[in-house]
Amino acid sequence: MALPIEDYALLGDTGTAALVGRDGSVDWLCLPRFDSPACFAALLGTPEHGRWLLGPVGAARTTRRYLGSSFVLETTHETDTGVVRVTDVMPLGDGRADIVRRVEGVSGTVRVRHEWVVRFSYGKVRPWVTRHKDDHGDEWISAIAGPDMLVLRGSRLPQPEDGHHVDEFEVAAGEELTFSTTWFKSHHPVPEPLDVDERIADTLRRSESWAGICNHTGPWREAVLRSLLVLRLLTHAGTGGIVAAPTTSLPEDFGGHRNWDYRYCWLRDASLTLQALLGSGYLEETVLWRGWLLRAIAGDPDDMQIMYAVDGGRELPERELEHLPGYAGSRPVRVGNGAVEQRQTDVLGEVMAALELARRMGLKETEDSWSLQSALVEALAEHWDAPDNGLWEIRGPQRHFTHSRVMVWAAFDAAVSAVERHGLSGPVDQWRAIRDEVHREVLERGFDAERGTFVQHYDTREVDASLLLIPAVGFLPGEDPRVLGTIRAVEEDLLHEGLVLRYRTQSGVDGLSGDEHPFLACSFWLASAYALAGRRTEAEALMDRLVGLANDLGLLAEEYDPVRERMVGNFPQAFSHLALIGAAMTLRDASPEGARPFAGS
Repeated sequence: MALPIEDYALLGDTGTAALVGRDGSVDWLCLPRFDSPACFAALLGTPEHGRWLLGPVGAARTTRRYLGSSFVLETTHETDTGVVRVTDVMPLGDGRADIVRRVEGVSGTVRVRHEWVVRFSYGKVRPWVTRHKDDHGDEWISAIAGPDMLVLRGSRLPQPEDGHHVDEFEVAAGEELTFSTTWFKSHHPVPEPLDVDERIADTLRRSESWAGICNHTGPWREAVLRSLLVLRLLTHAGTGGIVAAPTTSLPEDFGGHRNWDYRYCWLRDASLTLQALLGSGYLEETVLWRGWLLRAIAGDPDDMQIMYAVDGGRELPERELEHLPGYAGSRPVRVGNGAVEQRQTDVLGEVMAALELARRMGLKETEDSWSLQSALVEALAEHWDAPDNGLWEIRGPQRHFTHSRVMVWAAFDAAVSAVERHGLSGPVDQWRAIRDEVHREVLERGFDAERGTFVQHYDTREVDASLLLIPAVGFLPGEDPRVLGTIRAVEEDLLHEGLVLRYRTQSGVDGLSGDEHPFLACSFWLASAYALAGRRTEAEALMDRLVGLANDLGLLAEEYDPVRERMVGNFPQAFSHLALIGAAMTLRDASPEGARPFAGS
């Protein structure tokens, strides 16, 4: 069975990512891209569904850390007989797809187990595994099936048996063994061996250089920086697409069926990520992402989707992998995401807000980039009042969700600002009129005057955590009585052990059975709302608690179970990390009369 979610570390090369457990087992890896089929899928099944183990035999006391501001992972295992250190890295910047693992003896002698079990197509396809030796004496083990091939190189490579590479050996103080796995297309020549020392050193240099741009100051700077680094690692360096998480089907309810594939690029998540990066001094990433956006949604504005593949592809059919038992028995395991067909009217609001922030920070619009935005806003003007599926991808009936309407207001507000503040062209009178009409409608139909709170949608008295974003996007001030009443209603209805649920699943609004746990992004939103409402002490206390929920490497999942004190959902989750950044910025900058904060907070 897979480890608790918080026991995993993230490795990545800005092309794809792996999860390696505290025990030294790489239990999840998709190659060559985030949204490619997994070749190590033990996370959602058993070791026979693929993994790469390099760790001590028997019990060990384990500590781990990332080296500096990188994702070079150093894990130290202390046993009764000695200590070994394992360094794991996916090298950056070389256009290859490699994982390097090095085990070093620190003291005494430790028996180490090495297993390399490759299973392509999410653990379903068993490859042909053979051992090779070339004319120069170099040895390697290959695993091939169809178009995919993996090569294992290393210090010890005994003959594989029954499609497995399995080995045990002693590592004494001062000894060092290095292994690498490389993916490539099976019809291509076998890549040359890596210069491991040089690639590790270069990866560290690149990471520290990128981290050095961060201009964030404040009491949670280390958490903010690690979150920025996570967002960077989830951004494909070639295309600019930003994935929501590197995993699929880590459950929102253990043993349940709320299991979704997050290895795609949601326009909302990507836009909020851009705001987090821009607010920390990163402008270059905006240019890369804007190029991805232009390519992804090029065509008829009415055809804009809420999510795309890493390369901007539109076809993300959802299917179930019946051969996998699922994490903690949580089935079905899904790949693809049926929500791609949904209408989520809020999405353009996040996109426009991010690009407006970029303009304010000095990014010049190109003719194509503004033409696209203008066309999208014009299309929104034709259907903004239609019901939608909302922020949470509700699979029940479409509704007039209040948050969606607020973000419609934000889209037109950003468009008006583009004309009035930045001198761009557009029918500003029409946009201003729609913006003001939406504002009036939300105040009339999205507000429950009897209880004094905004509501989830126009046909209910239920509340939703997304309502906490009303002051964050500038729709109303943080100390407006209607915002204060909404905070109070969220506290009454959605707090669970001091953390915030997205909404009450018992209301049946999402059309799904089962339950879920508090959503970490929503809890960060409450901290921001507290700050904007002048409740500084409560905001700081909640922020301290939330930052403390990260694992020992500073990583956050989608949700958290405060009763069992464990992480839940896909991991690490961009939404959680960008909300952490947003809350930290709001707490840094906001005062009761403060300026408009980061919209993702």
